[in-house]
Amino acid sequence: MPGLDRAGAEIIIDLAAVRRNYTYLKERLGRDTELAAVLKANAYGLGVHNIARTLFQAGCRTYFVATLDEGIVLRAVIKEARIYVLNGIVANELDDFFVHRLSPVLNSRSQIERWQSKMRATDGAKLSAALHVDTGMNRLGLSPQDVGILAEAPFKKFFLSLLMSHLACAEIPLHPLNGVQLGRFSEVLEILKFHCEKGMTLSLANSSGIFLGSDFHFDLVRSGAALFGINPTPLQPNPMSEVINFKAKIVQVRRVDSPMTVGYGAAHRVKAPTRIATVPVGYADGFIRALGERASAYIGQFCVPVVGRVSMDAITLDVSSVPESLSQPGAIVDLIGGQRALDTVAEEAGTIGYEVLTRLGDRIPRAYLDGAD
Repeated sequence: MPGLDRAGAEIIIDLAAVRRNYTYLKERLGRDTELAAVLKANAYGLGVHNIARTLFQAGCRTYFVATLDEGIVLRAVIKEARIYVLNGIVANELDDFFVHRLSPVLNSRSQIERWQSKMRATDGAKLSAALHVDTGMNRLGLSPQDVGILAEAPFKKFFLSLLMSHLACAEIPLHPLNGVQLGRFSEVLEILKFHCEKGMTLSLANSSGIFLGSDFHFDLVRSGAALFGINPTPLQPNPMSEVINFKAKIVQVRRVDSPMTVGYGAAHRVKAPTRIATVPVGYADGFIRALGERASAYIGQFCVPVVGRVSMDAITLDVSSVPESLSQPGAIVDLIGGQRALDTVAEEAGTIGYEVLTRLGDRIPRAYLDGAD
């Protein structure tokens, strides 16, 4: 492991797996439906530069980020692609959208008004935007009342290239809100059909929405977490390829016996002679504090429990069941990936894979593998 020669831990990212995931999702769509990539939060913590280039090579031409700054970083990586900023216009930043050729997602009437004013001020210079209508998430997007008001106003000055909404419960196929949101989105299309520009792209589905069927696909689907191995169908086996493997090495092993304890707060009490291995990874590196006394790791084929609390820079493992020759300082421990599925780790932490990925700390080196698909 190249990073483990100089550091105590390493995150290995399989770019070929990212391409396989993109291809797998694309194949589930109709020929006329585009698959876009959502690369928020530094591509979900995996590094936007390498991930964006990999997806562009796979054929991706439309991307979504959350903030303007994320869009500026992505534009420096990919010169020729459409990039939408999901938060829209939140500050005095309109000029930056034009300089970097980024398309805001307009979420409110005030954002629309600011965009419309900019269009007038630029004397017809066109930069497309997206319009987000809320169909049940009650977070971002135009309310039904706002849609009705908008339908009464001139529309073409927005230079809209995309009309979108966002599913709240797509990972639960039988959730009634899925059908409700589909119906509301169709109603919005009917209300705005005389105002929408010809050729405007329509988008409703996220990664999980792909698996709800073609009625949800429209012209463009936005995939994020599934590209990086998170299960988009949590009630079924994960169809996605594993992308990350978080490894670390043991830095110290000590023998502990009853009635001694391990870690902060004496949270783990030893009941018999035990070998405790310390690994230099903690919550500052994204190994979530809630995993203490709940998670496991692997040394080769041996499953070992995390004992005691997760601290900022270290965790402790009970390696009593592992031959001493395999659990000495320098031995490699698999924390996430391989036999420790990302979604399993998330469940043990009481969270979701999205949070696990985006919490991965910057001080852990990333190694990018790009073997043949």
